[in-house]
Amino acid sequence: MGRLIAVLLFIAVLVPGVLLARAWWLAAGRRAVAAGGVELAEPTAEGARTLLRQAQYGRRVRLLGLLVGLAGIVGSVVVLAEASVFLWVPILLVGLVAGVLVAEATRPRPRWKMSSPPRRPRLGELISHWLVWTMRVTVAAQVVATVPQWRAGELSDAVGWAALVVPVAAWLLAEAALLRAVVRPLPEQGADVPVDEALRTWTAHLVTAATTVLALLPLGTLLLREGIDPDRVSKGYDFLPVAFVAGGFSALAAGIAVAGFLLTWLRPVRSSTPALTR
Repeated sequence: MGRLIAVLLFIAVLVPGVLLARAWWLAAGRRAVAAGGVELAEPTAEGARTLLRQAQYGRRVRLLGLLVGLAGIVGSVVVLAEASVFLWVPILLVGLVAGVLVAEATRPRPRWKMSSPPRRPRLGELISHWLVWTMRVTVAAQVVATVPQWRAGELSDAVGWAALVVPVAAWLLAEAALLRAVVRPLPEQGADVPVDEALRTWTAHLVTAATTVLALLPLGTLLLREGIDPDRVSKGYDFLPVAFVAGGFSALAAGIAVAGFLLTWLRPVRSSTPALTR
């Protein structure tokens, strides 16, 4: 009976990760709608220039993030030599995702005329509230999982600081980008509204996915470490390690899945000949 309960608990803890992956899969429909709106409405000259500038700016900052990640790898080799090999992928990942976050949080404002009186979208029109709150809860869970292990001396100072600073900094950048997305007024010209909505939708999903990835992957690692710690194994059926292991696998799998969806959102918003005139 105890084994059956452990298996059921393991499956139950995996469910949130599956639901999160499904929610991001459904978000692809919102991306298709936003991209289709840009295709159906021919933007003004300023709208077309805005699309080009935004795409170029995003690529440049993401490239800078890649270079920072590569520089971090070189620095780790200099400091830790062969022991740094296991840090290469995490450092590169942090650099790449940080580039995405900084690019979206610091995007230049469009130069088109704003609506008067100003009209602004609601966050729920750009991205599912469930995805945004999942990001926030995941960051909070990462902090809660890190602090006890750090205080107990199970994590070195370098690992503890990294596990706290990286997701919290990502969350702050994401919140700044989301705030900018809803505070900026809509454009005055109706032809530019689909372009503006698509840019906001892209930003909201990119920063939410990026922050979720930077929180889920270390959270999963810490939960797995907690669950397989031999010092915590007791006689009989101890369900807490099972929950930790299942939660760790769920967080890692969900983080990898969200990272895959993040890659699909990196393609910039494009406008070509309107579909109705083809």
